[in-house]
Amino acid sequence: MLTARDHAQTVELARHRWGELHVVGGSSPAGRTNKALAIAGRAAALRRVARAERPDVAFSHGSYAQVIAARSARVPSLVMMDYEHQPANHLSFRLATRVLVPEVFPRTALKRFGAREAKVDRYPGFKEELYLSGFAPDPQVLAELALDPATVIAVFRPPPEGALYHRMANERFDRLLDAARRHDHVQVVLLPRTPAQADRYADGMRIPPAAIDGASLLALADLLVGAGGTMNREAAILGTPTYTVFAGALAAVDAELIRQGRMHDLRSPQSAVEFVKKDGAANPGPAQAGEQILNRVLAALDAVAARR
Repeated sequence: MLTARDHAQTVELARHRWGELHVVGGSSPAGRTNKALAIAGRAAALRRVARAERPDVAFSHGSYAQVIAARSARVPSLVMMDYEHQPANHLSFRLATRVLVPEVFPRTALKRFGAREAKVDRYPGFKEELYLSGFAPDPQVLAELALDPATVIAVFRPPPEGALYHRMANERFDRLLDAARRHDHVQVVLLPRTPAQADRYADGMRIPPAAIDGASLLALADLLVGAGGTMNREAAILGTPTYTVFAGALAAVDAELIRQGRMHDLRSPQSAVEFVKKDGAANPGPAQAGEQILNRVLAALDAVAARR
């Protein structure tokens, strides 16, 4: 049973892939108090779903409302997380039955968030490899956006404004976006998180009117400049030149991609990006990488279900 909150493109993307979907909760409001009230409200709604459906296991990637609901309804839970600077990890790591994190997730962060070592499992690589390994892009997405594959395609992803872990503006992102718009040979595609971002950055670029095949776009693009996390890692794993201008504390998974040379750190004013065609096609890596992570997820789910 799949649940999703009506926030940004979440529901639209989920319905592209899964037919049966329970929409529970809405967008996250501004302010810590309002966010806490929204989480509490969604947790109460998810608890009612859990009491009616009686699931064996609750599973999410960082859903704090689901963990609260599962604990309240006496449903064992598995939580995945790959960002060690999310303040709400204090809540989910303490309440979850088991916690699943990447191998590079710092042990000090687990201890700080109250996750006992006995309930922590680790997986190799990056969570994005779970669904991108062996991925083959669909060129139809370029036609949908009227993009010319012979010209430089630059994708920009704005910052996660309003998130608990991102409370600041990102002027570096705005400057790089302005620079890209000044190049006649560059086709700029903006993938906004909110309608407000779409309105703010509307001039001189393509903004999809609805949710699109983002993985195919990232694989076929020539570069991504991102002020967030997951989409940056998706582009890097797909072999597209990726530049991070994330203004928050850098995740260990991002630092590892930078160390491997698969992501470039643009947060310094002295750093630069070249708007040129990339060399070669997308290379998301072998399917075995995703299978390894899937096996760890299934083993963790089995361990949690055994607690039922």
